[in-house]
Amino acid sequence: MTLRLKYFGMIAEAAGTQEATVDMAVSSVEELKCVLTQDIRKLVDINFQIAVNQSIAQDSCVLNENDEVAVLPGFAGG
Repeated sequence: MTLRLKYFGMIAEAAGTQEATVDMAVSSVEELKCVLTQDIRKLVDINFQIAVNQSIAQDSCVLNENDEVAVLPGFAGG
């Protein structure tokens, strides 16, 4: 499946790019997170979230061909 990945903040620094189009055999956000932490080793130590088509996604979210996926550093706030 082809996904358009956008990386932000410290995630972009860890990935060495801000955008990538990749072919991955993943079907959910949870599977994508596993692949990303294997490919970008620094993500193991970074709290991050995934947004799919501009909405924060739960791990159970199903991914579809050509989805736009944003990998966002964790949010802090109060």
